Amino acid sequence: MDQNSKYKELLNREGIKSTRHRNSILELLEESKLPMTAEQLFIALKDKTSSIDLSTVYRTLDTFASKNLVIKTTRNDDGKALYELNHNEHKHHLLCVKCHKLISIEDCPIGELKETLKNKIDFDITGHKLEIYGYCHDCKNLNYDSKNDERP
Repeated sequence: MDQNSKYKELLNREGIKSTRHRNSILELLEESKLPMTAEQLFIALKDKTSSIDLSTVYRTLDTFASKNLVIKTTRNDDGKALYELNHNEHKHHLLCVKCHKLISIEDCPIGELKETLKNKIDFDITGHKLEIYGYCHDCKNLNYDSKNDERP
């Protein structure tokens, strides 16, 4: 199955019409090793096709996020959203507040909390997202002024 057929099938399954722009956005997200901002996607798409607007990229990403096709993470320091293709993997993120590096972690600390919430207050968790802000290895070894870095 070629990529366009794969994306068309995925979009149709979610009740979304398959278009060249939507397929291109999915392709870029799949090829990317790191989550991307709408602006990064827009610039990459402009290289492929000149007929897309930034507003179209945002609308498409919002549609994809509402259908859980992409995972949206918001950077705490500047409020920019990062998007990555949802491979239905359970992962969380560490976000460096200095260089904006996003590191995925596979371990989930919510398991114990899930049981505690169920037993203590009869609350069933159906999903969750965990973002942890701090300094990556490279940035913490640099001389930085922590007073100028925004922290949650």
